[in-house]
Amino acid sequence: MTGPAGPVLVTGAAGGRQGSTGRHVVDLLLARGLAVRALVRVDDDRAAALRVAGAEVVVGDLREIADLGPALRGVRRAFLTYPVTHGLVDATGAFAVAAREAGLERVVAVSQLAADPAAGTPHMRQHWVAERVLDRFEVGAVHLRAAVFFENLAVVAAAAGFRELALPLGPPDTVLPLVAAEDVARVAAGVLADPGPVEPVLRLTGQVLTVREVAEAFTAASGHEVGYVDVAPEAWRAVADDLYRDGRAVEHLSALWAMFREIGAVHELYRVSEEIERIGGRPPRQLAAHLRDAQARV
Repeated sequence: MTGPAGPVLVTGAAGGRQGSTGRHVVDLLLARGLAVRALVRVDDDRAAALRVAGAEVVVGDLREIADLGPALRGVRRAFLTYPVTHGLVDATGAFAVAAREAGLERVVAVSQLAADPAAGTPHMRQHWVAERVLDRFEVGAVHLRAAVFFENLAVVAAAAGFRELALPLGPPDTVLPLVAAEDVARVAAGVLADPGPVEPVLRLTGQVLTVREVAEAFTAASGHEVGYVDVAPEAWRAVADDLYRDGRAVEHLSALWAMFREIGAVHELYRVSEEIERIGGRPPRQLAAHLRDAQARV
């Protein structure tokens, strides 16, 4: 394997509220001097910004096999991400077939930290299925099993005007494994650019915090008190239905918070990953610094 011989295809390149890993990967690969082909659903202002940045933009649906053949033409490496919504396995299946036909040698795919056939949420279980699909098609899959993105917590806090963090997580000493989407993207870019062999599964956690410590990080970044409020699961679902307007996202997040609440404080996966610095090139981002930087950009 000699590294990218043609453009690197990046899916999810326009970005979104769930972390924008695709957009981060585009910028990181371009900064390395690599050619990037960005796959977007809509040719809008975000697509125009990608062109200005130096990416080749193609428009298509990740679930549509007819769109993927042209998108992958001449590509040997690709970044695959899919939002927390319905269609993950359909999209992965179509992508795996097209990638195999195109002769891809490496596909770096975003998965979830506890992806497993017995995982605590339906979407995690689907990620495990998606991993197996990519493996079966022998496209050099590397699975980035990421912890909870900082951005997921920021969406919840923003809905309350950054005055409280209302989640059904039980006591404030409940522990969360967290990571910045940008750190996941840095690891992805490193793996995509690396000509050598890479572990097929990389678990990515940048910080392990109690819910109390999460609220303290929001307080430090906001300059005013941001308290944690333990809400009932039913009340959370009612708010989440309006906030996300996506049944799969609400189903996944509701089950995720319940899983953390039941685990409490100790789990074998709750550890900071050395791979973030080793492959991504810098120590993991910390939540308070991430939040301050995000507010400065607003």
